[in-house]
Amino acid sequence: MARLDVTETFKGICFPGHLHTQESLRYATEFKFQDTDTLIVTYPKSGTTWMQEIVTLISCKGDPAKSQMQPNWTRAPWIEQYYCSDVLKAAQGPRLLSTHLPYKLLAPALQRSKAKVIYVARNPKDVIVSYYHFHKMANFLKDPGTFTEFLSTFQEGTVYYGSWFDHVKEWTSNARNIDNFLYITYEEMWEDLRSSLEKVSRFLQCPLMEDELSSAQKSCSFSTMKENSMVNYTLVPQEIMDHSKGKFMRKGQIGDWVNTFSTEQSRNFDISYASKMADSVLTFVWETKKSCIDSESLPVYNS
Repeated sequence: MARLDVTETFKGICFPGHLHTQESLRYATEFKFQDTDTLIVTYPKSGTTWMQEIVTLISCKGDPAKSQMQPNWTRAPWIEQYYCSDVLKAAQGPRLLSTHLPYKLLAPALQRSKAKVIYVARNPKDVIVSYYHFHKMANFLKDPGTFTEFLSTFQEGTVYYGSWFDHVKEWTSNARNIDNFLYITYEEMWEDLRSSLEKVSRFLQCPLMEDELSSAQKSCSFSTMKENSMVNYTLVPQEIMDHSKGKFMRKGQIGDWVNTFSTEQSRNFDISYASKMADSVLTFVWETKKSCIDSESLPVYNS
């Protein structure tokens, strides 16, 4: 299934046709969640791959064998992508799932289960830069044009998967409507990976011994993941993802946006952000290592 130039529009949101069909998107909105499922929810380029690796390693008690032998898209398939149902037919044990879908599309299905939901957010300036570079190498995504053009499209919410602002606000503001919900940020994981591993393991009720925690931390470090072909997408054919134009796992840093945004672009985005996020309690780390994230305002909800 190539469909590299196809765009699917579903419920007013655009998706890359290479991975999505009308049938696969309907399948996701009607998904039969099981109480033992763990669902990783992210807007694109917000730490999906990282959390997939973290949950895999926690469930394997720090043993890296599975993450070194099985591609992450089969370990934690996106429920809205066309291959998901086939992957899950062969799945055994508790399922690890992923999605980029907005809350409004999954709410009905989730409210019928006690599946665990992990929502990972990232500061939007870094999301924009990462997403822009991904568009330049992924042949199934639209040509992003100049960074100025892409920035404008992103702020309008007309990029693939829709508005970042709507996505993060809808999921986090509806946290109490989900029986088991964990909010964590990319910046938290970057600044203190060990504590983040402990936080996720507590949520999953899968405690790790000290040696298991150390093994997991080593295996899900950015440097290790960057060299792992099961994670870095080098297994994807060149005609689909042109690795000569960039790396899927590029820098993974906080604040790399300063190397792309102009002063004026940053100032204008700040104004737009302040307006669109005025009704949100979320705060993000933009440049510094010192965390200012009010994650306690979005606690873990366990039934």
